[in-house]
Amino acid sequence: MHDIRLIREKPDDFDRGLARRGLAPQSGRLITVDEKRREVIGRLQAMQERRNAASKEVGQAKAQKDEARAAALIEEVGRLKQDVPAAEAEQKALEEELHAALSEIPNIPLAEVPDGPDETANVELHRIGEPREIHDAKAHYELGEALGLIDFEAAGRMSGARFAVLKGSVARMERALQSFMLDLHTGEHGYVEVAPPLLVRDEAMFGTAQLPKFRDDQFSAITDDTLARIISACITFQETFSNEGVTYGEVMSGSVRAHSDVRKVAAENRLWLIPTAEVSLTNLVREQILGEDELPLRVTAGTPCFRAEAGAAGRDTRGLIRQHQFTKVELVSVTTPERSLQEHERMLSCAEEVLKRLGLPFRTVTLCAGDMGFSSQKTYDIEVWLPAQNAYREISSCSVCGDFQARRMNARYRPADGKGPRFVHTLNGSGVAVGRALVAVLENYQQPDGSIAVPSALKPYMGGLETIARA
Repeated sequence: MHDIRLIREKPDDFDRGLARRGLAPQSGRLITVDEKRREVIGRLQAMQERRNAASKEVGQAKAQKDEARAAALIEEVGRLKQDVPAAEAEQKALEEELHAALSEIPNIPLAEVPDGPDETANVELHRIGEPREIHDAKAHYELGEALGLIDFEAAGRMSGARFAVLKGSVARMERALQSFMLDLHTGEHGYVEVAPPLLVRDEAMFGTAQLPKFRDDQFSAITDDTLARIISACITFQETFSNEGVTYGEVMSGSVRAHSDVRKVAAENRLWLIPTAEVSLTNLVREQILGEDELPLRVTAGTPCFRAEAGAAGRDTRGLIRQHQFTKVELVSVTTPERSLQEHERMLSCAEEVLKRLGLPFRTVTLCAGDMGFSSQKTYDIEVWLPAQNAYREISSCSVCGDFQARRMNARYRPADGKGPRFVHTLNGSGVAVGRALVAVLENYQQPDGSIAVPSALKPYMGGLETIARA
């Protein structure tokens, strides 16, 4: 979330930052709404001050037995009492308009972020490890199905597309990967393991900026009772609902003011399945004021994650690369503004260490301004080598967000010098995506006979198993 005061002070800088993301200027319309809001606030304050003053003058006029003046003042107070609610409603509407507009504008890239419209302009930092030559490399899903340990058909019968059933040693390897990553990050990298909720409220999703812009990419859950209450609220507004031609989707998205009761019922009772543990971990500090001595706060979690993949039609339709449900180990740091860039480099090295220990070749790139995520000021992507695709594919994104998420969560800290609270800086990164790590291990460690060698780092977690083979 952006600070409107900073936009007022440096509108050209703000618009130049958005232009680097390929977006049109926004400062003009934001400042116009803000000026209207500030004008209403000033008018409202003047009315309230005049009402208070006039009320006192009524008593003075009566004391002086000036009944005509007292009557006029009483009439003026009455008019002001009627005008104040309208001005308050106007102020609220303008504040909501400004808040909604600001909430859908992405973060501004740091100056050091390379320019460019998409992934073609990303800048490679380095490559670690040499891909080994594998003759006629098979894809992970071919390997898994041939071993009888990955079953997409069974998953499809119960859940539909973009789900998988893992069995036997492959299921154990997925669990081993998660345990290995968590042990590494907690034992050597100083992160504290957290077991967070997988279901969160609207406010948490808004805090990390999954809402409102990426609503269609999320899964939500409501009870039958809540659904019945929503339907009841819709029926209450049936006449307006039908006359305006409003759709159910528009009501649920919050774009229809007339149905605020419907949206309220939904928002108060709906929970979202987390698309990443970033949501739960970052929101640990929402509405908190931390002491500077508590920072940096470093937490990690290994959780199932859920994504609707609404914009991924036709992409990675086979295999485990792009699933509705997947497992990921997440890293989150909360720190001071002065230390956030240093923390970003540290987080990247922690994520890279996972792939080094697993012996997986990878490269690290700096994303250009047009390819970064919504909340990010700067992002490093780690891309692991997949022999079957003869390409590097993303397995981790490490982003520094500045105070962008902190403003949405009202997460602050009190500096050691005793000055007033400041917004924290937040960072997040995959440490790493477990499903994609499984894909990379299956493909990079495949043997000519179709078996899979177990990486040395995972053997203690696999009961000493050397090779995954068909039973």
